[in-house]
Amino acid sequence: MKSDVEELMPRLLPVETGESDDFKPNEPPRNPQEYLRQVQLEASLCPDVVVAQIDPKKLRKNKQTVNASVTGCQAAPQGFSPSLGWQRQQISNFSEIRQSINKHRKHWSSQSLDDNVIMPKLNDEEGWKKFCLGERVYLNCPPPDREDSDIGLDYTKMGFSPFLSIVSRLNQATISAVLEYLINWFEEREFAPQLGRWLYALLACLEKPLLPESHSLIRQLARRCSEVRASLQSVEDERLSGLNLMICIVARYFEQNDLADQE
Repeated sequence: MKSDVEELMPRLLPVETGESDDFKPNEPPRNPQEYLRQVQLEASLCPDVVVAQIDPKKLRKNKQTVNASVTGCQAAPQGFSPSLGWQRQQISNFSEIRQSINKHRKHWSSQSLDDNVIMPKLNDEEGWKKFCLGERVYLNCPPPDREDSDIGLDYTKMGFSPFLSIVSRLNQATISAVLEYLINWFEEREFAPQLGRWLYALLACLEKPLLPESHSLIRQLARRCSEVRASLQSVEDERLSGLNLMICIVARYFEQNDLADQE
């Protein structure tokens, strides 16, 4: 028996509805006509509406909770948040840097790189972390001895700085990918100066309007910075300025106003 829904649907392929002694619905079809007949029979056995039976007790037991990305930053401890004047000045500086990068991008991207500057491929997450942070920061190694510091810069251990000749070569897909790699690394580790320099440079190259993925990433960054800031013991901590700067850029320049520090 055909349902009302099936009666309203147009017939796209001609299918014989008459019974045939040779047609066996429980056996593999021998030709296209029998295949269509089987599909038709299977469809007639399906209900028009299916309602899922959800047990709320199982949901609570499994703790299936969805955390939306609209979560705000942790409030700064007393005396740890920057003034509005400081925030305005940082956004002004950041805006000027972005304009300068866009204006001179072609020039800087045409500059030759040293032979030891080999940028990883887009999907090489571990390679980009080591390239940007260096093995010492990436692997959380202790600082070098004074004797080693006289040997010279070892970029494999120290990481490459975000020179304009490097970041100007990165397209938006690479910028978003490296941002994601570094922010995910930061989620489980402390804030380091080398990380701050790269985050600042990548944000300065991030085009507006933001794609949804980038929007989520920078909010993740601001929230993580607020978490680390809340754990600081003193306003003299050298990490405070960098953490405040990241939150300021995300909230004030990229207009994530609910994350902004209030004076």
